[in-house]
Amino acid sequence: MKFLLNKYLMNLNRGKIKYLVIEEHIKKLIDKSNIKDGEKLPSIRKLAQFLGVNNITIVNAYKRLQSEGYALQKMGSGTYAKKRDINRNLNREYSRVLKKIFSSEIRCYIDFTGETSSGEFFQINLFKDVLNEVLDRDGSSALIYQEPLGYEGLRKSISDIFWNNSVNAENILIVSGAQQGIDVVSKSILNTNDTVIVEKPTYSGALSVFKSRKAEIVEIPVEKNGVDVDKIEKILQKNNVKCFYTMSYFQNPSGISYNDDKKRRILRLAEIYDFYIIEDDYLSELIYDSNIKYNSFKSLDQCDRVIYIKSFSKIFLPGIRIGYLIPPRKFRENIQNSKINTDIATSSLMQRALDLYIRKGMWKDYISELNVKYKDIYIYTEMCISKYLGDKVDFIKPGGGLHFYLRIKENIQIDSISLFREAIGRGVLITPGSLYYKNPLEGKRYFKIGFSHVNKEDIENGIKILNELMI
Repeated sequence: MKFLLNKYLMNLNRGKIKYLVIEEHIKKLIDKSNIKDGEKLPSIRKLAQFLGVNNITIVNAYKRLQSEGYALQKMGSGTYAKKRDINRNLNREYSRVLKKIFSSEIRCYIDFTGETSSGEFFQINLFKDVLNEVLDRDGSSALIYQEPLGYEGLRKSISDIFWNNSVNAENILIVSGAQQGIDVVSKSILNTNDTVIVEKPTYSGALSVFKSRKAEIVEIPVEKNGVDVDKIEKILQKNNVKCFYTMSYFQNPSGISYNDDKKRRILRLAEIYDFYIIEDDYLSELIYDSNIKYNSFKSLDQCDRVIYIKSFSKIFLPGIRIGYLIPPRKFRENIQNSKINTDIATSSLMQRALDLYIRKGMWKDYISELNVKYKDIYIYTEMCISKYLGDKVDFIKPGGGLHFYLRIKENIQIDSISLFREAIGRGVLITPGSLYYKNPLEGKRYFKIGFSHVNKEDIENGIKILNELMI
């Protein structure tokens, strides 16, 4: 039969509910384009006879396909395959799977989806002492008093410790993590149909925000040391671009970092063509390669063209949800007002605790310790990838951060979406690359492995399982 529906399908899946087996098989055929979008499915009677099941079984299978967006019934004509919006549906599927697993079953899985540092390395007793000191010092003010721009002490600490007082504390805005920072900035500066340049691939959360603002999104492929600057200039010559969103260190997901030459060239273009750079400074604290030097776009900015966003949640405790942004003077008031309209203020107690933690030197000690521990895990993960997947994937060595981005070689049949689904059945969680592209089909050969929440034994076992699945 044209649709590759094997009449031995039921025999191969004894013990399973028949209509679910048929539904899953047809879904796979549609996802792989063996059944084309809009192609008519076999009639209920014809398919039932071919598979040796009753008509009700096929009716139930087709109903489920319709409910999940894989089929469309036309009255008097039949049932037709429907190609889903891969990115939207994959996002939902990915989120649904992780929510279910993280709520009750995560201990049963090897989790390569982590994007934050592990709480296992955090010295919680030290932080408890800091919290108690803040409560003793500030009393109820620590819980009640709110400052719309953020706790003044924390803003001064950020200015002093992280920027050597080169940034005025009054120009620092505390936000609830990088995601809120991107959202606040977008609401402040983007209008419908404004053009935004992003890296390809890029952080899916940023793509979602820009889409919600109905912006025109233009992708520029990332190279070894950042995006192709010549391609950016060609776009700038033909389009009125509002901003360029970038992750300057260990980009999510590609893992690349910009060299200073590309940063300076992009900053010059921003001045010439009058656009702004939204810099999401992602995990730049975790540098393992001594050849990588830290200079943010913001630190090199001489013309006030960078909107700098930094999250403490990725590297610190995700649950505290604290980050900050530094806006250009032109947008300062708009961005501050947008933040206030979003949630009035970020947790006062946690801001005060983080401020004291930084002032006491604990932050510096914690980051130093984290670098030592994660460098060791990074090296081990790289070794396992090379050993077990070396003939099946290509990858760059990011030299820092908490993940690797792998490209499945052309001679391997499985794509990353199928690998994601099959790996779940073997107790392994990965992130398919399709989530990071405007056109998800461009990411089907890529997947991300994060090593922040996995011990060495599980890293090796998980990569061995992926090797077995990649045929």
